[in-house]
Amino acid sequence: MIVSIELVNTQNITYDITIDKLPELTFDTKVVVVTNPTVAGFHLETLLKKISAKELHVVTIPDGEKYKTLETVENILNECFEHKLDRKSLLIAFGGGVIGDMTGFTASLYQRGIDFIQVPTTLLSQVDASVGGKTGVNNKYGKNLIGAFYQPKAVYIDPEFLKTLPPREFAAGIAEIVKMAVMFNKEYFEFLQDADLSNEEVLKEAIRKSVELKAWVVNQDEKEAGIRAVLNYGHTFGHVVENETNYTTYLHGEAVAIGMVMANALAIELGLFSEEEAEDVKNFLKKSSLPTEYVIKDVDDFYEHFFLDKKSANNSIKFILPQGIGNYKVVKDIDESIVKKVLGQFGAEI
Repeated sequence: MIVSIELVNTQNITYDITIDKLPELTFDTKVVVVTNPTVAGFHLETLLKKISAKELHVVTIPDGEKYKTLETVENILNECFEHKLDRKSLLIAFGGGVIGDMTGFTASLYQRGIDFIQVPTTLLSQVDASVGGKTGVNNKYGKNLIGAFYQPKAVYIDPEFLKTLPPREFAAGIAEIVKMAVMFNKEYFEFLQDADLSNEEVLKEAIRKSVELKAWVVNQDEKEAGIRAVLNYGHTFGHVVENETNYTTYLHGEAVAIGMVMANALAIELGLFSEEEAEDVKNFLKKSSLPTEYVIKDVDDFYEHFFLDKKSANNSIKFILPQGIGNYKVVKDIDESIVKKVLGQFGAEI
């Protein structure tokens, strides 16, 4: 099945997201595959057999969010120079969201921009990170604060790659699926509540629904000037959790799960969300083996971290909150005391 991205309102860019077995890929140019040792060990041979290119090289970078840095991007760039890539050359991101973000960012920088394609191998990257052209790296101030909107030429989603995914990584992807359902589609959330995602066909359907929702959002708002910001539900809180734990304690999807619980608590405080709805979301996250608890040691410090979020502007924090399951509300200028009151709920085990 194919889902299309059509950015006709901005740069007239279109590309396809293919959800199926990985096809044969032929390129009349130099190609560099960027991956990590974990993915390479399981699947690199499979990918390389599918690629025909003028020259084909592989760059392997360390595995993990802590390596999502400018230094790693520079290492990838150096490999591109070593192999004498030109402006017609191509990068292939073969891995999860970290690989996709850094490969796309590198492609945007090399000789002021070369093509890249996404071959995501984690559930999180298949349903979210590989679609829509967000690229970038982290630094000490926060997550993805250095980057660019740079669209791939194609995305190939092969659920077969998920068979070697550790349970924890699989669960992290479910968090992004839940995010899409709670924000945009109540029926989808109800489908998920009864879905057996260990069933290959059910999982493929969940991937399709998520990708279609993501494409629908990106087609309207490529650069997050409006509705695309809604995809950050759970992220404003989750990014602070990741930063506080130095990107080593939680996978991204796990931090987003915690962030959604926190966002729901704020939505309840503001009268946008019922306790029953919040409990439904929390129970589904727990059922999916995702964390829902976090102890905030310093409420004031946690609050100050919000101002490093990309969605904050003019010393005003923008929160993406559910307004019932299947709807959303973007809220800003919430009184500091209200936010801190909610954060205080997480000052002990919940």
